[in-house]
Amino acid sequence: MEHPENDKAYKGLKVNEGVEALGTVNPYLSTMRRKRAAVLSVNDYVEGILRGDVTVLSRAVTLVESLLPEHQVIAQEVVEKCLPFSGNSVRVGITGVPGAGKSTSIDSFGMHLLANRPGKLAVLAVDPSSEKSKGSILGDKTRMERLSAHPRAFIRPSASAGSLGGVARKTRETIVLCEAAGYDTVFVETVGVGQSETAVYSMVDFFLLIQIAGAGDELQGIKRGIMEMADGIVINKADGDNAEEARRAAVHYRNALQLFPMPASGMRPKVLTYSGFFDIGIAEVWEMVDEYIEKVKANGCFEERRHSQHKYWMYESLEEQLKMRFYNAVGMDNVLSHYEQLLLTGKITSFAAAAKVMEYFDSLRDGANG
Repeated sequence: MEHPENDKAYKGLKVNEGVEALGTVNPYLSTMRRKRAAVLSVNDYVEGILRGDVTVLSRAVTLVESLLPEHQVIAQEVVEKCLPFSGNSVRVGITGVPGAGKSTSIDSFGMHLLANRPGKLAVLAVDPSSEKSKGSILGDKTRMERLSAHPRAFIRPSASAGSLGGVARKTRETIVLCEAAGYDTVFVETVGVGQSETAVYSMVDFFLLIQIAGAGDELQGIKRGIMEMADGIVINKADGDNAEEARRAAVHYRNALQLFPMPASGMRPKVLTYSGFFDIGIAEVWEMVDEYIEKVKANGCFEERRHSQHKYWMYESLEEQLKMRFYNAVGMDNVLSHYEQLLLTGKITSFAAAAKVMEYFDSLRDGANG
């Protein structure tokens, strides 16, 4: 294009030709082929997991967490075939109030274990999902800098997806896969504390409660439920000026635990202080865990607890499958919408609407049986 400014009348002005603008799409994109991961069979998954292939293990966990029916079928087969190779780990649940330093503590605990004994460590860190967006940050690896780079550690952050106690819906199956892959210690980090932490207690061998001093009354009743489930209580951030306050808090907790009935394990929980950030008292915390596991294996409580957990998760699975079958029933969406409208216009009560919906579900079931 010829610019008028280049006319001799405009002495001293000159506009050079510009460079032809390229499109916004990478011109080489069409020649590049996107590499897709090869589709694995059930046997491929099982063989990869048994030889400790971290990539295959990660893909198997993704299948377990998937809500797609076709993925669930494959995942269930993989879990069942890995089941005979599982059960040989020590499972430790780690919970505590937000800000107690759970992730930092896991980093310290894990590095201590890997430095002082052979074997591998799996960390199943559960991130809370947003109630609005249903999304999670999944940033636990950023708080476990040393452990995330260790070749014998496997860290898997998962979204809680609103499930009970902040535990990912399929954490139980993920534990089986990790054990089959040779991880002899499994940490399950939970979102926080509350009555729903029963879900965590029902999948681990040792339930560790992390507390901090100075966060309020150490003996408030709301903590009674979680303290009764704890197999050990540790006070974090016992360093510097806070060390003495942490020791006083430990005394309060020990006195409180004397008022609780003796646990089924026959071992009253110990209360220790430590600093996850400065790696102070880490060895003592793990000595407490080792002592507990050794004693409950000797008195039979270890196997008894695992048997109870198997039954607990069978009934949990039944409830989940019944719920899915209910909501996926033919025409259920329309029926629910219909009674929602009646409910919102005041033409029916909540209880009557629920009864009508159940009548519809029962009629489907009776029709199938007829």
